[in-house]
Amino acid sequence: MQRDPAAFEQFLGSLRSYVRERLVPNEARVADADEVPADLVADMAAQGLFGYSIPEAYGGAGMTTEELVLAAMELSQCSVAFRARVGTNTGIGSEALVADGTEAQKRRYLPRLASGELTGAFALTEPEAGSDAVSLRTSARREGDHYVLNGTKCFITNAPIAGLFTVMARTDPHDLSARGVTAFLVERGMPGLSTGPAYRKMGQAGSPVSEVHMSDCIVPAENVIGGREGQGFKTAMKVLNKQRIHLAALCIGPAIRMLQDAVAFVSTRKQFGQALSGFQLIQALIADSQTEIHAARALVLDTARKRDEGIDVTMEASICKYFASEMCGRVADRSVQMLGGYGYIADHGMERFYRDVRLFRLYEGTSQIHQLNIARRTLAKAGYGSEGA
Repeated sequence: MQRDPAAFEQFLGSLRSYVRERLVPNEARVADADEVPADLVADMAAQGLFGYSIPEAYGGAGMTTEELVLAAMELSQCSVAFRARVGTNTGIGSEALVADGTEAQKRRYLPRLASGELTGAFALTEPEAGSDAVSLRTSARREGDHYVLNGTKCFITNAPIAGLFTVMARTDPHDLSARGVTAFLVERGMPGLSTGPAYRKMGQAGSPVSEVHMSDCIVPAENVIGGREGQGFKTAMKVLNKQRIHLAALCIGPAIRMLQDAVAFVSTRKQFGQALSGFQLIQALIADSQTEIHAARALVLDTARKRDEGIDVTMEASICKYFASEMCGRVADRSVQMLGGYGYIADHGMERFYRDVRLFRLYEGTSQIHQLNIARRTLAKAGYGSEGA
């Protein structure tokens, strides 16, 4: 649902220009420095990029799901690092608060997340509890007016620079099901919280990712999201269901950009006396990429609109994330192929995109987990089994 289609189209045009004129020219700078420089972060904050999905009452843009994915498709047509820098605030780093936070919690944190003053991070994954999120081992025990958290989270986007962590921990050691999990808001600076050094990664230079360690970490009881124990897994699923649609849109932007760059290359590069674009095998690569991009866009927009209508889109969210992330990988591979040797050269942006988008098939649920979820829900609807996560 778009609240004001004409005004939103104008906004998208402005965002499109900003991405092309301000962010794209700084892609190599970010890759070389392995960080988004402070001047660009301040610039993005001034553009309101940190608050897209945070309600207007707390300083954000209050975008609907449809508006969020349309904006994501534009913003992600540049280096993944820019999207990742603001992405936790517009997605998993704030969504638990938006969905289930108390009014006091929302007023305390959401305005600072919306402005970019505070960077959020979502700490669910553990060394032995990634795809199997219910098996998390981070513990939280109540001691008077606070909780003591112990455990380690891994692969947490923006952890090295985050000021606020949404942490899932087990408050009932005797209940090993989802009912024993509680969500906490943990601030950097709370005793016992630390983050590890940023990982050295295959791609996504400029997007810091690390472990989060809690060693007798003291967290006030008022920082239990929603004020209730045992609701953490439900909160996490709310976050992930929306984020999977959001991430699917963020897979479409890079695919659009890669195809545009590849088309520009093959239209000017000549072999055997003619432009590469004149060869039918090149045209087949273009056609397959364009078709899959359009299919992913239609799928994501349809699912976003259904979510805005209040329809349960749990299975559709998995389908979106699975299809769009796999699609993006295929477009990346074809684009490198179209550029030939130039696509393999580190000085060329295509090589960077090829490495950057590989991660899309791993986080927010691996492709294999989404295959299982889709199959289980399909079987359950047909009366042949129970639904998955």
